[in-house]
Amino acid sequence: MITVVYFWRIRKAFLPIAICNMAVNKLLLRVKFRNSFIKLLGTGKGESFTPKDADQFRWGLLITIDQSQLSELENSPVIKVWRKISKNEYRALLRPISSHGLWSRKQPFLLEKFEWHGKIAAVTRARIVWRKNLQFWRAVPPVTESLHSSPGLLNAIGIGEAPIGLQGTFSIWENAATLREFAYKGDAHVKAIAATQTNKWYSEELFARFAVIQEQGVLK
Repeated sequence: MITVVYFWRIRKAFLPIAICNMAVNKLLLRVKFRNSFIKLLGTGKGESFTPKDADQFRWGLLITIDQSQLSELENSPVIKVWRKISKNEYRALLRPISSHGLWSRKQPFLLEKFEWHGKIAAVTRARIVWRKNLQFWRAVPPVTESLHSSPGLLNAIGIGEAPIGLQGTFSIWENAATLREFAYKGDAHVKAIAATQTNKWYSEELFARFAVIQEQGVLK
């Protein structure tokens, strides 16, 4: 199984169509890809993780499929509609290296053992305990500042399944070493991990790393 991630920068006039897509795409994809893990994603700057961070003109899709199904996915009505209303598309084919935690009570990524020395994608995702949103938002800025200034980071955006409470990041790194340096040695991130354990902000969380097998387009 591979994980395919799309991000589309849409034309402003097509915002109503994009919102409609978000409502119906999962059902349409589920008909063809029944055993897939499917998430429609809103995006943001990845700076504050508050609603004001949201980018209403960039939307995304994450889906796990067998690699033999890629052509079927690419030619599906869902992807074709997004391409018609977008002015920019980014697509990445990802092979999972490691994954810890759950996403919607599932472990969605089928892991394989293999060596990889190229680009790494990281997906973090959390379900924030509702009454702790404000506390979480106050703690986020130092971590996001550290992330965006980290050596080896090529790109990072915020992702979410809802404006509030279901939030995370998608990032691309030069290699695994630079990601590990940020995750385990970066002062702000290490403090955030400790604060998370102390404050129990999340009712569910996931951190996954992927080999970037192929990229098309620019993530912007």
